Amino acid sequence: MKKSFLLLFLLAVPFLTWAQTRVKASEIIAKINRGEAVTYKNAEIVGVLDLTRLDNMRLEKKADGKNSTDEYISTVKVPLTFIDCTFKDDVLAYYNSDNEDIKILNRKNEVYNTNFDKAVRFENCVFEGYSAFKYSKFKEDVSFAGSNFRHEANFKYSKFSKSADYSTTKFAEEANFKYVTFPEQTSFGNASFKREANFKYAKFSGDADFKAADFRGLANFKYTKVANNMHLQKAMFRGEEDFKYTKVNNRMVFSRTAN
Repeated sequence: MKKSFLLLFLLAVPFLTWAQTRVKASEIIAKINRGEAVTYKNAEIVGVLDLTRLDNMRLEKKADGKNSTDEYISTVKVPLTFIDCTFKDDVLAYYNSDNEDIKILNRKNEVYNTNFDKAVRFENCVFEGYSAFKYSKFKEDVSFAGSNFRHEANFKYSKFSKSADYSTTKFAEEANFKYVTFPEQTSFGNASFKREANFKYAKFSGDADFKAADFRGLANFKYTKVANNMHLQKAMFRGEEDFKYTKVNNRMVFSRTAN
């Protein structure tokens, strides 16, 4: 009898180890509002993780005309750590009425942004819904290393202060980093871009590390500026490329540069 019980227990162990803990997005928002650090590993996050309507949300800019909008800012003041997690729905640090595909109540003539005061880690995570970090400001280290974006990863106009790690990250749809200013410590090494890799008008304060990156769609580096070197060793370009007006180390380049 004891042997049978032990056998059943041992058979159940792999399942218990593999199974993800289900966590409601609302619970995470509640922690942030209480000022508690957020740390999850091997969890399945259900529900829209809407970071744009925190308790500390404030009106940043009032609409001053018929064609203008009210702009609101929320600030995540605690560190966020998600390791090996799956986000079943959208993850929003930006929202406006143009986000028609995002499953959230329409807020006409209003724009919602989110800034992050502490370190942000989404490592080896899967984003099954939409993700929007447009205009977000990150004051500390940021890592999306090893993560998988199933829809567009929108980081347009985002600002990074310390480091930005996107190494081994997979982008199934557009990776939108247009107009982003990257810090010196930035890596897209071994990243995979299935659709457009949009770095148009982006600025790299140090090196642009794309070693062994896989570009399957348009590699868009038009007007990109790199302060030091652009590393493209072993990078694969399977789609179109646009390096028009690209500057590396203050020199104009007209084709791929690998230093």
